[in-house]
Amino acid sequence: MADIITREEIKKALEIRHTKEGQAKLTNSKVAIMGLGGLGSNIAIACARMGIGEMLLVDFDVVDITNIFRQNYRLEHIGRYKTECIKEEISEINPYLKVNTINTRITRKNVLEILGDYKIICEAFDKGETKSEIIDEILSKSEDKIIISGNGMAGIKSVNLIRTRQFGDRLYICGDLENGIEIEGTLMSPRVSACAMHQANVVANLILSDGKVDL
Repeated sequence: MADIITREEIKKALEIRHTKEGQAKLTNSKVAIMGLGGLGSNIAIACARMGIGEMLLVDFDVVDITNIFRQNYRLEHIGRYKTECIKEEISEINPYLKVNTINTRITRKNVLEILGDYKIICEAFDKGETKSEIIDEILSKSEDKIIISGNGMAGIKSVNLIRTRQFGDRLYICGDLENGIEIEGTLMSPRVSACAMHQANVVANLILSDGKVDL
């Protein structure tokens, strides 16, 4: 497909919907996504569709059959690293984006080294304890990184309960802040995907509105 659709054609197509100025900002931006499950895999695809020029995808896991029904994977991906699969999916959308991948488990000890100079960070971990630990490490040890986190998207309650909230200068949390899997017992594609799109929309706001997010 890359031999048929040129970089310039994709650029012009994106500019039709995003404006020339807006697309230039998106193309020149970098976003890191920590975790490629129901949130992260869908955030990554949304970022690709926006034409964000560079992404860092970090996950240690491989795709299993339970992932297929709420994450951005297909049956043929089972058994393969999530990072590799999402990178391939992105290349089918826009082969001219730069996608960096790291297959590792993120911890307090390695997170800042992994993130490097990425300033917009999407947190998409499964476990609440991991979320809190990594968010605390990033905010306490860096001065310029902004975190977009997901919290509360389990079950089948109204998608309209999912909101984006700002905490301090550098933390945004998307979700209903209440309905985790430990309460609802289920994770369903509609609410998980809706939360992921909230996170991706914060990314767009930060890039296109000079750091201001419309809540």
